[in-house]
Amino acid sequence: MLKTHIDITADLHMHTPLCHHAQGEMEEYVQAAIAVGLKEICFLEHLERGINYFEVTWLNDDEFATYLNEGRRLQKKYRNRLKIGLGVEIGYNPNCRHEILAFLSRHQWDQIGISYHFLQTTDDYHLNMVSSKPVNQEAADRYGVEQVISEYLKGLLNAINYLPGTILCHLDAVLRHHPDVCFTSNHHRMILTLLDAVAAKGMALEINTSGYRHRAEPYPAGPVVLAALHRGIKLCASSDAHRPEQVGRNFDRLPEFIAHATRA
Repeated sequence: MLKTHIDITADLHMHTPLCHHAQGEMEEYVQAAIAVGLKEICFLEHLERGINYFEVTWLNDDEFATYLNEGRRLQKKYRNRLKIGLGVEIGYNPNCRHEILAFLSRHQWDQIGISYHFLQTTDDYHLNMVSSKPVNQEAADRYGVEQVISEYLKGLLNAINYLPGTILCHLDAVLRHHPDVCFTSNHHRMILTLLDAVAAKGMALEINTSGYRHRAEPYPAGPVVLAALHRGIKLCASSDAHRPEQVGRNFDRLPEFIAHATRA
């Protein structure tokens, strides 16, 4: 019997305006979580190192200090109403692994999410693999869509094996805005290898409901979730909220989504 439970009273992935592409104060996310009846949340703010990109979508060290200080204030203020975690979403960069580890060691984290956003395609440019911007779509075309997906999955596997992650984020969201994205049989084999690594490390798999904005299901897709369940991997609900009103979005759809995945 597969253990198909997912706790939809806990949202373990949301952001703050400190990442430069989210809106609303941290306390507004807390209040939104309470309003929709959640019992637990975790902020999972963006960490990137060594990225050459035309805009900043992550926190610097000073902003991380601000984030953690405000988070601790909110933990105290709302301690009798909501469990609040302070985590980090690591954007993997294979050329900066030691720097990432050094940063992680300087703080206590409630959750460490593993993701991979930026692929170095030239000496002076990183392609944002989850962006809708035309410059990134065109860069993916030049590099090769199939190759981008392969590099993304390879990078995630390396990150899982090297970094102290607790949750794997939005597994199949690579090139989510690209019209020609298609996972090959080799990509699916790579995903199974990734899941084996997640299980071996005792990590959880995020079921990210931001996927409903782009397709009929969250990230990752049903067959991936089924494969994870067969490996005994814990599923965690997340909204990937970038605005307070997105906290806990579509969580009511997750039990049926998982039930359907197990019946497929």
